[in-house]
Amino acid sequence: MNFNSKKPIALFGTSADPPTIAHKKILEELSNIYYYTITYASNNPQKKHQEDISIRSLLLKTLIEELNSPKIIFNQKISSKWAIDSIKMCKDIYEINRLDFVIGSDLVAKIFSWKNFEKIIEEVRFFIIEREGFPIESIDLKTLEKNEVKFKISKLKIPNISSSMVRLNNNYSDMPNSLIDIVKKNNLYESIS
Repeated sequence: MNFNSKKPIALFGTSADPPTIAHKKILEELSNIYYYTITYASNNPQKKHQEDISIRSLLLKTLIEELNSPKIIFNQKISSKWAIDSIKMCKDIYEINRLDFVIGSDLVAKIFSWKNFEKIIEEVRFFIIEREGFPIESIDLKTLEKNEVKFKISKLKIPNISSSMVRLNNNYSDMPNSLIDIVKKNNLYESIS
């Protein structure tokens, strides 16, 4: 599949443990900004996941099917625990050169320690979504600029909901409706009641 390389493409990898209404809002907003948004569930090496990636990818795929947008593409084949691998696979599969890698502001300070950070910054521009409680610190901005990292800070307003909040919340109110039956029928996230 070959995309028009002049149009902006976003890559959004997420743990999706479980996907939340915030994930849904992010995907909806990205589809308004980008020609295509490619997404997948990932195993973040800095997190302990409650459910297996096969479950999380099914939940994310279900959410994307609910959104029913031709501009949002789910491709679990590009999933890797290393961002650089997912980026390179995405660029190879879709034959694109320009790619924005979507991250939350909670990850800005952490990207400098990512495996192959120096290669990542050659491959993508970061599209940073501000998360409530995780302001982008001026020292991080200076470090981004010092390392010649290409980035854009989004102005998107995303609900202050995280997967960990949903797991600890003990209810389904912050999950997309399309996922609730799957979670209940399969006894996923058993702390949720």
